[in-house]
Amino acid sequence: MYAIIETGGKQYRVQEGDNIFVEKLAGDVDSEVVFDQVLAVGNDGDIKIGSPVVAGAKVTAKVLAQGKEKKILVFKYKAKSNYRRRQGHRQPFTKVAIEKIEG
Repeated sequence: MYAIIETGGKQYRVQEGDNIFVEKLAGDVDSEVVFDQVLAVGNDGDIKIGSPVVAGAKVTAKVLAQGKEKKILVFKYKAKSNYRRRQGHRQPFTKVAIEKIEG
């Protein structure tokens, strides 16, 4: 059984037992989070597609870790005008383990 969920402006195809990295979610490590924005649920060839979400479907997950990605450098440069700007950024993430798919 699999589901397509939406969180943080992105869509993920998940199955029970999957570990995925999503945009930062509120919640401590070992807490439970519920995704109710389920766009589709598939089970052995039987597919339910929502418009826009599947009614009554939800995906339960457990928070494994909170962290930040590797640093990326943002460098702006304009030739011949002595304009240079350097900035770093680390995107926060939440690692979750999918436990249960209902729907």
